[in-house]
Amino acid sequence: MTIRVDMTLEWQLRAVSEGIADEGVRAAVSAVVTHMHGGRSSKRRGGKELARLLTLAREAAARAGEWEAVRQLHDSLAYAEGRILRYDFEERYRLFQDGARNETNRDFLAHTMWATHQWMVSAAREYLKDRPAATSAELVEHFRAQGEDARFLEAPEDRPGRYVIPRGRAETAIWLARILRDDRVDVEDPVEAARKIAASPQALALLAADDEGQLLLRAAELRRRAADLEALREVVEDPEASEHDLQRALRGQPWIFGGRYAGEAERRRLVPGDEVDIPLIRGDGALHVVELKRAMGLKGPLVKEYRGAWVPTAQVHDAVGQAVNYLVGLDENRERIRGEFGIETRRASAVVLIGHPALQADVPEHEIGEALRTFNTHVNRVEVLTYKELIDNAHRSLGGARADE
Repeated sequence: MTIRVDMTLEWQLRAVSEGIADEGVRAAVSAVVTHMHGGRSSKRRGGKELARLLTLAREAAARAGEWEAVRQLHDSLAYAEGRILRYDFEERYRLFQDGARNETNRDFLAHTMWATHQWMVSAAREYLKDRPAATSAELVEHFRAQGEDARFLEAPEDRPGRYVIPRGRAETAIWLARILRDDRVDVEDPVEAARKIAASPQALALLAADDEGQLLLRAAELRRRAADLEALREVVEDPEASEHDLQRALRGQPWIFGGRYAGEAERRRLVPGDEVDIPLIRGDGALHVVELKRAMGLKGPLVKEYRGAWVPTAQVHDAVGQAVNYLVGLDENRERIRGEFGIETRRASAVVLIGHPALQADVPEHEIGEALRTFNTHVNRVEVLTYKELIDNAHRSLGGARADE
């Protein structure tokens, strides 16, 4: 991931620092700015070190109870990692123009909205002219379908100044885009590639003539998942892998956690001061929190012997306590979270991924697994798994298929 660093980020950090009361937090933010200007050239320095320092500053603010600074530093990190656009970032913090809103952006947005509504009025009249008995639901569906198709707008060479929205092409093109993206084909822009394929009658004819196309796609999906699982295994077995490395390897792959999950939530910070590692959405719409700890890089054992039996160590209990605190915060903010983000947290649950049996070669793997399973039966709403057990479960769901088979 390319870490962005520029004047906008620096000005925002200086503005954030002015509102911080705690000296330690202010020093942590100052360390970020110092790093930015610590290079040999006049250019600001970014890189992984910038992201690490921003993360440390955010953690320092959380420990000090500077929750507004936590929110602002979270935005700083998101901007540096490219998850917030520059125009949105500058508008949110009013860093320029003496704090006034950008009138050029405002006028452009206003004109765009005006033109869009004018088109919608014209299109609605055209649609209802031939369908006077159409219901409001049918009209809304008409616009929804046109909105999907509009992404594949064409400009015919024989009609200068005119544009065409090809009806019904979006669904096919979106399907193709997902194939190109999910199969990890080296295509710079899968949506653009899919648009070209969907616009080709010859390509569509070939796809339509393939009776076994769906079977081939399912096989390709299994192979892709097996490859992703092997990539995750490599990260898990790397003693130097950080929690961030593990998070990156797991991101966007809810299937690894089992078939109960419909996908990932877009937002990771639902409660002030708390940012979950991976927010999954269960099939019933409720949130499932994934808390990540180190795998082979974990310091210390997973279990210890106590009165003739194996029991989880203190660091396992601490990780579960952290997950429980997340769930308490989600419960307390349930109404706001449901209203703002449409996520149900009343029945939220959590899983803690921690360690690997290979860390304790002197303890049989089944003893470690049995100790954690026994522990899980006595903990409400939180489950503890080793990374190896997670991978083994996912591997079985693929029918034992491996990427190199």
